[in-house]
Amino acid sequence: MIQVDVKALAKLARLEVSDEELARLEKEIPAILGFVETIQKVATDVVGHEEGLHNVMREDANPHESGLYTDDLLKAAPAVRDNQVVVKQVISRKK
Repeated sequence: MIQVDVKALAKLARLEVSDEELARLEKEIPAILGFVETIQKVATDVVGHEEGLHNVMREDANPHESGLYTDDLLKAAPAVRDNQVVVKQVISRKK
């Protein structure tokens, strides 16, 4: 079984982990890594390719001029400051 120093790993990742979480993770992480190791052993030289499948994306043969729609997009935005759309902050920063 794979041995993992979960406490050192958490410290490297700058994660605060309680003693209860450490005990649980010490059991779960080796099992997860063992599963990943099993998946990596699967033969990767066989590529499944079905006939008739192809990329359906069109080529971008005639791209529009950069900034062509900027004014329209800014007019449609609910809040704008300095030619940028203002959005609600979703990530907070620890101090």
